[in-house]
Amino acid sequence: MKHLTLLLFVLALSTASFAEKADFSGTWNIDKSKSTLNEQFSMAPNQLILTQDKNTLTIERHSSFRDQDFTFTDKLTLDGKECINKGFRDSEKKSKAVWSDDAKTLIVTTKIPMQDGNELTLVEKYQLVDSNLQINVKASSSYGESEETYVFAQQ
Repeated sequence: MKHLTLLLFVLALSTASFAEKADFSGTWNIDKSKSTLNEQFSMAPNQLILTQDKNTLTIERHSSFRDQDFTFTDKLTLDGKECINKGFRDSEKKSKAVWSDDAKTLIVTTKIPMQDGNELTLVEKYQLVDSNLQINVKASSSYGESEETYVFAQQ
């Protein structure tokens, strides 16, 4: 009986490790009517272009602020190792991307230095929900905390 229990446990672990990871590749446009955005200031991009392979995710964010367009590109490894990308005003932002146990959610934690000497921490959870890309974002810094949910439709 002990051998059977051990065998079932090993099979469960091996099946979980082969779970197919979600693929977020594509061009995605924000659907503000389905999103939950902060009223005064939202960090939601207008468009995301995601390129994903087995080991990496490249995120191209297209945003606008005060009628000025911005594009930011981050490259992340999908193995939980720290990645450094260019931040706002030549700062460096440090990110780690890890999969949930079921491989359906990608959790990206990013630390961004702030001008007051503290840092902004962003935790983004990427999921595919009803053929949409949904990203739950929690931001915390010395200025407080905020939370938004972005919903994107694939172009």
